[in-house]
This record gives sequence, structure tokens and C-alpha cells, in this order.
Amino acid sequence: MRYPEGGGLTAERRAFREGIRLQAGERFAAGEKTAVIAKDLRVSVRSVERWRRAWREGGMEALRSAGPANSPTITDAQFAALEQELSKGPSAHGFDDQRWTLARVQTVICRRLQVSLSVPTVWRLLKRHGWSWQAPARRALERDEHAVELWKKEVWPRVKASRRRVGAGSSSRTKPDSP
Repeated sequence: MRYPEGGGLTAERRAFREGIRLQAGERFAAGEKTAVIAKDLRVSVRSVERWRRAWREGGMEALRSAGPANSPTITDAQFAALEQELSKGPSAHGFDDQRWTLARVQTVICRRLQVSLSVPTVWRLLKRHGWSWQAPARRALERDEHAVELWKKEVWPRVKASRRRVGAGSSSRTKPDSP
């Protein structure tokens, strides 16, 4: 069963499935046929074939659970180190301006922690640890209030104006408006 917060199987369900694979492994050792094992364990023949191949290559250990599929890629200690790196600012890492983008954070993670993460994973990681997107605390110093007001009064009404003709019209393409 999958969960909306991105998890996979519960620990109990993972252990249950591992038990079925181990039962199949014991039956492989006894020389039973794939179809019989699949029917008795109520699983697909293809799954049993896949398990048999793994069992041949790695024994019973190959049938054991590998753990949760979505285990964290960065530990808490690594994230603490990442936060220290981010607190130094983008210029300390060779970026031209003082903006942190997801791609830049991804680059720092790759360089400092030697972990390769996708941009969406970086976003989820930062969000999970309480980071959010940056919003300016105040307006830009370069902002010209007079020019903004002039644009609102003169340009915006023209842009906002409807492009439709005023007056009656016809919805027919073949029949012109009647006078």
C-alpha cells in the first residue's frame, strides 16, 4: 500500500513479502516446479521465476528484503553540513549573485556531499527541513514609482481594453449583419 507522503510498504508488509520469498526459496531447494510454487503461494509465475533466478545467483540472501525503497538519501548530519554551506552564501560557492536556486543547491550537494539528487528531490528535501522559497523583504531600490504610476494610468487601460467591436454583430459566418 502506498501513502500520499511518498512512502512505500509498511515494515510489516515488507516482512510478510520477504517471508513468502523465503518460503519459495526453500521450495526451490526441494526442487519443486515454478507453477506449483506460484499456485500454492498465490503469486504470479513471473514473480516466482524472478525469485528463482535471484536464488540461483545469490542464494537465500538474495530473497531477503533490501529495506524501504525510499530511504533518505541525506542523513541529518549531512543536512546540517549542507545548511552550514548554504549559510556561507552563493558567492562562497562561486556563483555570481546572492540568489539560491534549486539548481545551485543541487550543485552544492553534489560537490560537498557527493550525492546526486534531482531538482525536485532537492525541493522536497529543503521543504521537509523547513526551508521555503525566498520573497523579497522590501521593494527594489531601483524602482521608479513615478514611472509605475504613469504606466498604470496611460498604458494599462489600453492593454486592458477589450478587442471586441462595440455594437451588434452576427454569429453566422455566411450571413452579414443586418442594418
